[in-house]
Amino acid sequence: MAQQTMGGCQCGAVRYAYEGESREVTVCHCRDCQRQSGSAFGMSLFVPPERFRLVQGRPVTFEVLCDSGRTKTCAFSPACGTRIYHQGQGGISIKAGTLDDTSGLRPTPHYWTDRKQGWVQIPEGVSSFPDDG
Repeated sequence: MAQQTMGGCQCGAVRYAYEGESREVTVCHCRDCQRQSGSAFGMSLFVPPERFRLVQGRPVTFEVLCDSGRTKTCAFSPACGTRIYHQGQGGISIKAGTLDDTSGLRPTPHYWTDRKQGWVQIPEGVSSFPDDG
């Protein structure tokens, strides 16, 4: 049986699960991720869409045009406003902080690093990209 990972919004109205391993945890320093996270960057956990399922509740969605020129669908809890995931051409990008257990998160690549806050330091040996390339 494949590993199942659970997560959800801050108030518990929306819950999700995904099966198996994630592809990777990334950090994005673009202004859109800074705004949506209310912090210096956003963290995302990529999973194939066929492995993701909503367990409880129904998120509200809207679309945005990314700095990369791609369009993504953003999903959030209608009860508390927590951003749950983004969906684009490449799959589902779960907002990593919504996992029930975040202790195993190890971000690998950092994107849009030319827009990172000056005090943010990227660990040695971790890939970084100044734009979405």
